[in-house]
Amino acid sequence: MIEARHLRVLRAVATTGSFSAAGRELGCTQPAVSQQMKALESSVGTPLLIRTGREMRLTQAGEALVRHAVGILSGLTAAEEEVAAIAGLRAGRVRLVSFPSGSSTLVPTALAALRAAHPGTRVSLEEAEPPKSVELLREGDCDIALAFRYERATGTGDSGQAGEGEWDDLVVRPLLTDRLVALVPERHRLARTDPSGSVAIGDLAAESWIAGCPRCRGQLVKVCESAGFTPRIDFATDDYPAVVGLVGAGLGVAVLPQLAIESVRPRGVRAVTLEPAVRREIVALTLPDLAQVPAVSATLEQLGRAAARVG
Repeated sequence: MIEARHLRVLRAVATTGSFSAAGRELGCTQPAVSQQMKALESSVGTPLLIRTGREMRLTQAGEALVRHAVGILSGLTAAEEEVAAIAGLRAGRVRLVSFPSGSSTLVPTALAALRAAHPGTRVSLEEAEPPKSVELLREGDCDIALAFRYERATGTGDSGQAGEGEWDDLVVRPLLTDRLVALVPERHRLARTDPSGSVAIGDLAAESWIAGCPRCRGQLVKVCESAGFTPRIDFATDDYPAVVGLVGAGLGVAVLPQLAIESVRPRGVRAVTLEPAVRREIVALTLPDLAQVPAVSATLEQLGRAAARVG
């Protein structure tokens, strides 16, 4: 019989590449990891690892077992959490992954409310942009992923959303729609635009650009190309304060989500409405099994309430 603790050890060994590194990750000794791996190989009746000197790799059977272990362990976690809640144990653990502007705007409000309502629930937070955050969710390394995907720009002949169908296997909790705005230096010619007006992205065709994360960068190029030009990207950074600083220093222009601008102090820059409108859909994602876990469900609810206040 395969035991869950043995699957966790196998997964740690496959991820870290050695018994000693797996032991450090699991908080146990290298001999204990070795012993549990031997017990697992005895249970399944076939070798799972090939050891050649310092190198260690999975056999075909080992690869198959690791592949199934993700779903098995995720299901067990969901079962343990739900049973604990039914039994009256008012505790829970939620591993949350979010992109930076979500971490600084939606997450603090949601987690403060969650702690007030359920003080026994522990939430850990890591940052990752999609699609990496979604990969972490599917691989069993988090319980909720805050993610976004861009709508196709209006007026380009396209309709619908980019990436439609990419989340069909997940539970999707829509949070808000975030519009992109252009950032220009405060002495830029377009900084004098009437606040109630807007600028066409084509008006920025000759500018130097500061781009963001890979997904945002790809969206920027698509929108600019739909307007008839390819942006000259001189700088690229995932750090929103760095983007604002570069624009404020007169080194170029940028396009940022409104949510990102709210998370920083935009000094020396001017935000102007962009046409055609480009928006991104912000959602919270989880696995179907995990959506039934009370702590995960409560966190999703608080994220929804936090988004309603921002929107």
